[in-house]
Amino acid sequence: MKRTIVVGDIHGCYHELLTLLEKTGLRDEDLLISVGDLVDRGNTSKEVWQYFMDRPNTITLMGNHERKHLQGIHNYAQEIVKVQMGEQYPHFLAWAMKLPYYFETDDAIIVHAAMEHGLPLHAQRQDVLSGTTAGERYLKKKYAGHSNHHTGVTPSVYWTDHYTGTKPVIYGHSVTGNLPRIVNNTYGIDTGACHGGYLTAIELPRFIIHQVKVETDHWKEQQAQWQIPVLESKDWDNMEISAIQKELDKLAYKESPAVKEYLDHKQSYLTDLDASLAKLKEQLDLFAIAHSDRLHEYPFKTFLYKSRSGNLSVADLRKSLHTPAKIKQLQHLLSDSLLVSRSDSQ
Repeated sequence: MKRTIVVGDIHGCYHELLTLLEKTGLRDEDLLISVGDLVDRGNTSKEVWQYFMDRPNTITLMGNHERKHLQGIHNYAQEIVKVQMGEQYPHFLAWAMKLPYYFETDDAIIVHAAMEHGLPLHAQRQDVLSGTTAGERYLKKKYAGHSNHHTGVTPSVYWTDHYTGTKPVIYGHSVTGNLPRIVNNTYGIDTGACHGGYLTAIELPRFIIHQVKVETDHWKEQQAQWQIPVLESKDWDNMEISAIQKELDKLAYKESPAVKEYLDHKQSYLTDLDASLAKLKEQLDLFAIAHSDRLHEYPFKTFLYKSRSGNLSVADLRKSLHTPAKIKQLQHLLSDSLLVSRSDSQ
């Protein structure tokens, strides 16, 4: 008998995935379905992705974490995976772009996060199906005051109170505790694998539940392990200085000595960079005086014209040169122009 194995949110727990699939007795002819959120938080996201990408007879649904990667909304979990995947990251994005938002078998409907009751699958909102923040806000507003408000249930699963369909729905996204949440013919199977919970699968058509315990809180370990590599991967020079300062302020709570040292170095770098603007203004003022009849020849002529008219200020430079790269570029251009002018005068 051909079976379908539906796996809950894996979140980069590759070794636990293999153990679970071995427990189900997965065969080549069995259809394997992931409800989405293959990656992020766990310690082996790249391996999980490669497994689902390479195995025939496999379907992965679009989860909110895959959407974050596609939309460039990178929180810490996405930044870690981007570094881990390295040169393969664009291939991951191209693969994720083709993921469906739902799948239906003879036995069940599978979605990542939620459904609206009374709507056919093709009419469902993608943000609801995939469990984005916007989708969860929409559901919370729609079902406000009309749910049983089960203790410990997040707003994203209030929809299960209203489901009256005869076909079971299997979903993930919302952690249900150690066991699946079975309500009104719906099966919630995100049991917190990456947080040291369980990785859960449902075997169709008999709806047999399989689980393996995850012995480690992978997400806690990953956050500590990848702090420095993620920081080093950022394109600091091309970030706006205000954004860099915001990032440093956001990370100020970190207690790791290595992270503190890295952040202190970046803060000193910003301070020195801002202090250099006063010197840069002096050099522009002198250059404008010395080359008053040739200002139009230089790529930084806008600053030179302002200087010649007495209107150039450090605040002007701070506003225009809003990334470290722009400050360095002007410094280099000015330095090169000074060298050329000295050479011409000799």
